[in-house]
Amino acid sequence: QVQLVESGGGLVQAGGSLRLSCAASGSLFSINAMGWYRQAPGKQRELVASLSSGGRLNYADSVKGRFTISRDNAKNTVTLQMNGLNPEDTAVYYCHYCSGSGCWNHYWGKGTQVTVSS
Repeated sequence: QVQLVESGGGLVQAGGSLRLSCAASGSLFSINAMGWYRQAPGKQRELVASLSSGGRLNYADSVKGRFTISRDNAKNTVTLQMNGLNPEDTAVYYCHYCSGSGCWNHYWGKGTQVTVSS
């Protein structure tokens, strides 16, 4: 089992920045990928950014050039630096890990609210 705890959400004005962190604990030896998803009211949960164990990065088109995902293996954390925020980025942001070669085990944090005011 893997436990994930997010932090760093909050309220920010358009154009501002926030930094989300996710602390992972538990059975981390077979982690395949980690990343961030978000879900806005009335919308489906969507991928924001992901980072594979091999270092491959993937970003949603809507955040490319503004958001950066990174990890600290020593601290078992994954971070999402969000710059140039706009109201469309308002959502609950969830940390996600998956394990196994087929990424068949999925783990989610409880989510952290990000609100961007215009």
